[in-house]
Amino acid sequence: MQRWLQTETSDVQLIAPLYFIRRTTATAGLLLAAFASCGAEQVRMPPETPPVVQAHRLTVAPQLDGQVLDDAAWTEVQPASGFWQVRPTEGHPASQRTSVFIGFTDDALYVGVICYDDNPEGIIVADSRRDSSLRDTDSFQIIFDSFQDRQNGFVFGTNPAGIEYDGQVTKESEGGFTAGGGGFNRNWDTSWDVRASISAIGWSAEMEIPFKSLRYGPEEIQTWGVNFQRNIARNKEIVFWSPLSRQHNLYRISDAGTIDGLELPRQRNLKVTPYILGQASRGGELPDGTVYNNEVGVDAKYSITPSLTLDLTYNTDFAQVEVDEQQVDLNRFSLFFPEKRAFFLENAGQFAVGNSDEVELFFSRRIGISDSGEPIPIAGGIRLSGKVGAATNVGLLYMRTDEVAGVTPGNEYTVARVNQELQNRSSMGALFVSRKGDGSLLPSGSSDQNQTYALDGRWGIGDHIDLSAWAAKTDTPGLTGKDDAYALGANYSSAEWSGSLAYRQVGGDFNPEVGFLDRNDYRKYEGFILRRIRPDDLWGLHELRPHISYRGYWNLSGFQETGFLHIDNHWEYKSGVEFHTGVNFTHEGVTEPFEIVDGVVIEPGTYKNQEVQLVYDSDESTPFGFDLRLHAGGFFGGDKTTLRPTLRYRIGETFNSELSWSYNDIALPLTGGDFRVNVGQLNLSYSFTPKMMLQALIQYDDRNDVIATNIRFAWLQSANAGLFVVYNEVDERGIGAPPDKGREFVLKYSHIFDLLD
Repeated sequence: MQRWLQTETSDVQLIAPLYFIRRTTATAGLLLAAFASCGAEQVRMPPETPPVVQAHRLTVAPQLDGQVLDDAAWTEVQPASGFWQVRPTEGHPASQRTSVFIGFTDDALYVGVICYDDNPEGIIVADSRRDSSLRDTDSFQIIFDSFQDRQNGFVFGTNPAGIEYDGQVTKESEGGFTAGGGGFNRNWDTSWDVRASISAIGWSAEMEIPFKSLRYGPEEIQTWGVNFQRNIARNKEIVFWSPLSRQHNLYRISDAGTIDGLELPRQRNLKVTPYILGQASRGGELPDGTVYNNEVGVDAKYSITPSLTLDLTYNTDFAQVEVDEQQVDLNRFSLFFPEKRAFFLENAGQFAVGNSDEVELFFSRRIGISDSGEPIPIAGGIRLSGKVGAATNVGLLYMRTDEVAGVTPGNEYTVARVNQELQNRSSMGALFVSRKGDGSLLPSGSSDQNQTYALDGRWGIGDHIDLSAWAAKTDTPGLTGKDDAYALGANYSSAEWSGSLAYRQVGGDFNPEVGFLDRNDYRKYEGFILRRIRPDDLWGLHELRPHISYRGYWNLSGFQETGFLHIDNHWEYKSGVEFHTGVNFTHEGVTEPFEIVDGVVIEPGTYKNQEVQLVYDSDESTPFGFDLRLHAGGFFGGDKTTLRPTLRYRIGETFNSELSWSYNDIALPLTGGDFRVNVGQLNLSYSFTPKMMLQALIQYDDRNDVIATNIRFAWLQSANAGLFVVYNEVDERGIGAPPDKGREFVLKYSHIFDLLD
């Protein structure tokens, strides 16, 4: 079988044919002889120790235009090079050369990257919106471990369109953003700039990251952890500067390389972001005529030290009036919606304790947002977060919300968090959360308060094993039963195998009112095992991932409420197409009747069912894409068929569209219910520039006969500040609302002022 392997010289890529006959010493000798006869280098192997790059003090700042080779500022900088694949061929050199230049001035860190490409016409640019996905486009990302704690970092990325992509990594992103383990927060935004350019040699980019936008220790000369990732979309190729195993991604900071020689200033940083908002609403549940509302507020950010940040807010900004996406709710438990407000996002992962989307002991959306998603006025707040010393993370938060008559009392919220990082991906910490209400909705003399106390820890064993645990207790007047909860977990991850075991118990009176809890009064057992197989040559397959998982819930009286056994295989092709072929065995134990849709009640009983699960994902790097999810089988003593098709179409990097539909056909003969539930969603976006875009989100829910439209024009100045023009329309004819549609027009402007610049 003939294969081609590219190696790098200083400026030229040499391609040599390799003939793999037998994996013997003699064959290796023949291969080396073949390379020698072609005049090529010997086959390079990934370094055994992480690589090092030297930062260079620049005498003049680069001209930010993406033209790295033509900029004299980079002339004296020695670039980092030598990238290694995790896909398609793990451990092989990258098929295209990449050079990364690191420089700095007194005010900013600069990154220049040249992504050489022998076929510039084949470069794929899929999107030019800020923070859009870099997965299926040619792209470059860098992660800075600025405290060299090997657990947390800042990510900056771009593509040939020059988009700004940034995020914050906590605990190597293990466990999801809001889980106790850590996660990646893409909603975090900071002020920086980037330009990119496509040319005859490939594409290149230049980044300017002000030191004020980063957090780091007090030393004058520092060494940071760092890694670089490049995606070559047409080859489905992912390469890293510091080599990683196939089960890891850029967030694996413990395997990153290093930057030496950074001379860092003790920056003074005071940024103030005021906003003004005008809103006009009419129709729906509002009285006749147009209702006007004007808001003025401000957020401020002050760096007490380069690693410790104080945030202040008055009349908190509600995230550019973004709307939540509709979800299909056909069970008995709470739905989860993510946080998007800027004030809560920096270091948000450090406040996270619990299990993602199920038990979150602090969930910032409980502050200033009602259960129905309506804003509750936030009078003001203060937050201190960051590092004290080299390995101690701290977080303090105090906020006060106003009373809304008949809806919510006035509340004071206090959160305190400390987390000590240890060696080898390990840490331990404590959390305190308190809500104290003014009692306006309770009888006189009643106590309106709630507290949560928690401890958590994570222990890394070797390179592949992580253990985690947390324990918590709540204190709520009137709830004096079992008000505690705890969880234990173990994870194993290698190139070939991944597995996990977990146990969680939540008491019936456990009540974290400033957290998220999808259910209480249960024990949960969970297990998972997966095998990764990369065939040499089988039907065009890149990887097979057979796996089996189980999760089961029992209430504390011993009755099983939920069971889910999943047996599946993922068939990932070299073309980017992916199939999932699975079967699910479900168990639902209902102790109290509940209404699944209007007029259809699920009665108490035990329901055991099976269903087929099929998934098709097309190559997302192509202009047209189609995905499909199918679940078909039993459901609460009847049958359910769920189809979720998704169509995607884009024109270059400027226009993107996605139409998705969730169709649920349900027949429940035991209850006499035969109904269908549909939720549709259309996303449209057009980018005039990477900082100016027009977006539309149209959603339809036929269960409530609701059509919701959100149209948003954004002209960004820096990070997520700028001009926003928004139109919202909601037609709720199916739930008894007035026939007139609810309409809303919003105009908002925010600006970041650097007062110590």
